[in-house]
Amino acid sequence: MEWLKNLSNAIEYIEDNLDKEISYEETARIACCSTYYFQRLFSYVAGVSLSEYIRKRRMSQAAFELQQTDKKVLDVALKYGYASPTSFNRAFQSVHGITPAAAKNKGSTLNAYPPIRFSVKITGGNAMSYHIAETGVIRIVGIRTSLTEDMEENQTIVPEFWKDTLDENQFSDICLLSNENPKGILGISVYHDPDNIFYYIAAATSKDAPTGMYQYEIPATTWVVFENDGHFKENVQDVFKRFYTEWLPFSGYEYAGLPDIEVYPIIHGKPIYGHSEVWIAVKKEKEK
Repeated sequence: MEWLKNLSNAIEYIEDNLDKEISYEETARIACCSTYYFQRLFSYVAGVSLSEYIRKRRMSQAAFELQQTDKKVLDVALKYGYASPTSFNRAFQSVHGITPAAAKNKGSTLNAYPPIRFSVKITGGNAMSYHIAETGVIRIVGIRTSLTEDMEENQTIVPEFWKDTLDENQFSDICLLSNENPKGILGISVYHDPDNIFYYIAAATSKDAPTGMYQYEIPATTWVVFENDGHFKENVQDVFKRFYTEWLPFSGYEYAGLPDIEVYPIIHGKPIYGHSEVWIAVKKEKEK
């Protein structure tokens, strides 16, 4: 469960630097993964984005100082990285619902967000339906949109991309391409480097890429495939959280760090949202 230790070390780094500049790159290095994958992993496991978590922790500490010391609001704002009183006021109110000045009143109600502590969740009541699949190279063809390393921004980009795509003729063309496993319409995030992150809506296929579409190859690997009932976009975070905290620690596998695949079955050129699959690349755990 080395990944759990790495995540905890990354949180410790954040806690030690709440009143200093926090480097996402250093946080990811401590967690032994890329900045993009760390932010993605963090949001799945913690239930909030990394930037939101840091903001809430800083505002929690700022509130304690405003109530328990004689420090001026501007001094506290500067301590937690806000050069502008306006931006500090906005961040503070988003967390506490009142201004920093009002927080100095002893009777004010404030919100405290304690540090996250990662642990393995032991459960026995909720089964996770899965199977292991071995695949060769998966070649996908489809359309794509650029993503950023900001997970909050991506959570806006991806749904809009799906909405626009479903309204276009290209979606039907992608459906017709599907002739390899995994069958169906695929949603895939692909990270090359900080300036080249893409989300694909595509199909696994042996056919040529039509004009205006892109192709990408995912290396041969081992996958754990989770069955997912209900609307995928509403449940994906829960699937990944359970993967990391319930399935992975006891599986004998490690996360492989390859693109994860959302698989939507299609019938007559339309995606079926009542059931879908989550494909996560894994590799055998290193011998200790």
